[in-house]
Amino acid sequence: MPFPAITRRSGLASPRSFVLWLLLAGFRPAPATTQDGELAAAADASAIVARRMPSTEGALFLILPVGAQGIAMGRAMTALPSQESAFWNPAGLANVRDRRFFLYRGDQLAGRATAFSFLMGRESVGTLGISYQELDVGDQQMTGIGGEVLGSLSVRGYQAVVSFATELVDRVSVGTNFKMVQFRIGCRGQCLDQGVTATTYAVDAGVQATFSDAVPLRLGLMIAHLGPDLQVVNAEQADPLPARARLAAAYDILDHFDEQPAFDLRFTAELEERWRDPGSPSVHVGTEVATTGSETLSVRLGYAWRDGEGEAALGLGLRVGRFDLGVARSLTRTSLATGSEPVHVSLGVVF
Repeated sequence: MPFPAITRRSGLASPRSFVLWLLLAGFRPAPATTQDGELAAAADASAIVARRMPSTEGALFLILPVGAQGIAMGRAMTALPSQESAFWNPAGLANVRDRRFFLYRGDQLAGRATAFSFLMGRESVGTLGISYQELDVGDQQMTGIGGEVLGSLSVRGYQAVVSFATELVDRVSVGTNFKMVQFRIGCRGQCLDQGVTATTYAVDAGVQATFSDAVPLRLGLMIAHLGPDLQVVNAEQADPLPARARLAAAYDILDHFDEQPAFDLRFTAELEERWRDPGSPSVHVGTEVATTGSETLSVRLGYAWRDGEGEAALGLGLRVGRFDLGVARSLTRTSLATGSEPVHVSLGVVF
């Protein structure tokens, strides 16, 4: 869905942010020529986002990462069980045997994200999860030709998720998500219309499997974001959701040599590809070193490659009693909304 080149008459205080939220909705920018430094920066921002997030798809906020563990592990989470798995691979929730609440807050490429999951597990049945995510791109001020404030636009992306995971047979877990997805542009003040709200739904399905206790290898397969197109303007300009296929493997290295090692050392690798129009896969790798016992400290490193560009991340995890804290930082990626390296924080509580 193309939109016109940005000019001063757009009335937005931040053209860069204007470009960002349009790309998140699936709009594609037309080339702009200007001598204005701020508008040139907006054009540069659109080029960066277009490389990282293919603009032929809609609801691109769905492929932004959620959770400090997954981000620090280079997003290589499809083969791992985790309290974050509602946002990575729902099959990873099958090992939850209690009630947990997971909260996430972080800086994304084009805004700030908040998410949570409430998980309820029962050994003989499985795990039920209810999750929610909001991407807040921010408020964009609209001004007139004389500089007077006319109003503001607020831009948000949402997804509400219901998950279920269970052990299908011995050593094989399966999981599924049903998601309501919404992109919303609201307006306050002197508005030409009442804003835009686009809503659709999507499903995810995943599986995780291990071979034996003697071979500490875990495989994961995931199909994500399958659903009807997101219609922002009209049916003719509706964009497909960013459906993805993921294949991953995780290996607990020290478990191969010692049944009760003093440390856990895990390596995971993942390949992600578009479900529609394949041909540009991304590769993700991560490693985690953690102490063993009821109280654990984890150090995590990750790296991702796509289209010749790399992105590194690192993080820490601390589990004490009923609390699980995670912190991650992207080292080679700058948030276009904040101008700094993104920081992500997760907190989990068992009750």
